[in-house]
Amino acid sequence: MINWIQSKIQPKINKPNQLRILINLVRFAPYRLTQGLSMTWAPHVTVATIVERDNPFLMVYEEADGKKVYNQPAGHLDPNETLQAAAIRETLEETGWTVKLTGAVGVNLYTAPSNGITYFRTTFIAEAVSHDAERALDTGIIEAVWLTYDELLARKDELRSPMTLQIIDEYRAGRRFPLGVVG
Repeated sequence: MINWIQSKIQPKINKPNQLRILINLVRFAPYRLTQGLSMTWAPHVTVATIVERDNPFLMVYEEADGKKVYNQPAGHLDPNETLQAAAIRETLEETGWTVKLTGAVGVNLYTAPSNGITYFRTTFIAEAVSHDAERALDTGIIEAVWLTYDELLARKDELRSPMTLQIIDEYRAGRRFPLGVVG
C-alpha cells in the first residue's frame, strides 16, 4: 500500500509533508483506503431481537445470499432511528409480531467472510405482545417460526451466521442488561 501511494499519489502531491501525513494515516489509522484519497471504514449498524416464549425462540426463516437460513429478527438501523425503535420495527416487519423490549443481551462485532462487511449488532430481549397473521413480511422472509433451542442446534448449519447461536447461548447463560444501557 505504501509503495502504491508513493508511485501513484506522490506525483499529485505538491507538498512533501502531505505525503508523509498520508503514509502515516495508512500505517496507523484503523481504516481502509478506498477510492483516491478517501479514508473510510464504517461497520453496518444492525439490531436483533431475542423473543422467547416458554422455550421456543422466535426466528426468521429467510433467503440470504442465495441460501435459506435461520436468524433472529434483525436488520439495519435506519437514519434518525434509535436502536430500540429499530429492534421493534425489524421484529414487526420480519415476523408480524409486536414486541415489548425488556432488556439487552449485548453488542457484538461480526465480519462476514462472504463479503468482508463488519456488522456492529446490538441484540435486545423482548416479550411477544401480539401477532398480525395477515401482515406481509419483508422481502426475502419465507416465514417466522418458533424453534426450541434443540431445534436450533439441529439446524446449526442453516443459521445465517455463528452469531445467531452465540447470542442465544449468551442469553441462556444469563447475560442480560437493562434497556437503559442502550440509548
